[in-house]
Amino acid sequence: MEIQILNWLQSLHTPILDKIMQLITHLGDAGIIWIILTIVMILIPKTRKSGVIMAAALIVDVILCNVILKNLIARVRPYDVNTAVQILVAKPKDFSFPSGHTAASFASVTALYLAGEKKLWKPALALAILIAFSRMYLYVHYPTDIFGGVIFGSLSAWIGYQCSKKMFNIFQVERP
Repeated sequence: MEIQILNWLQSLHTPILDKIMQLITHLGDAGIIWIILTIVMILIPKTRKSGVIMAAALIVDVILCNVILKNLIARVRPYDVNTAVQILVAKPKDFSFPSGHTAASFASVTALYLAGEKKLWKPALALAILIAFSRMYLYVHYPTDIFGGVIFGSLSAWIGYQCSKKMFNIFQVERP
């Protein structure tokens, strides 16, 4: 069923949409857009605590998703199952579940939400959804990889938020 969904998404391809989806997916490569946002937030005193929460969420996400789950589950990517599809990005070398791009995106969005960043979490959510969709459009993840990325990324943010609260209490820093 999941391959059929991905195959159907292939019918949506146009040269312009292909370029847009490649650009969107590259924003999530190695979590770069979220790492840059985290650094910027840490550098600005007004958003520093939110930046720390995001950093904690991303650290938990890397450990949980990229180190533990991907290697434990070891799911083969869709382009290795259906080799007839020409993918438009470099083939990722790691396993498919959960989607790392999606997990980092939703760890960041959830961290922003939990930190109370009312103006920032909604546009971040829109970008996270686009990044997640691009991974299926580009045939590098199954829909359940995306779902797993949403769940485990959000869980990572919650764990990172809880750790940050404890850290703020230890250092007697006012939390957001």
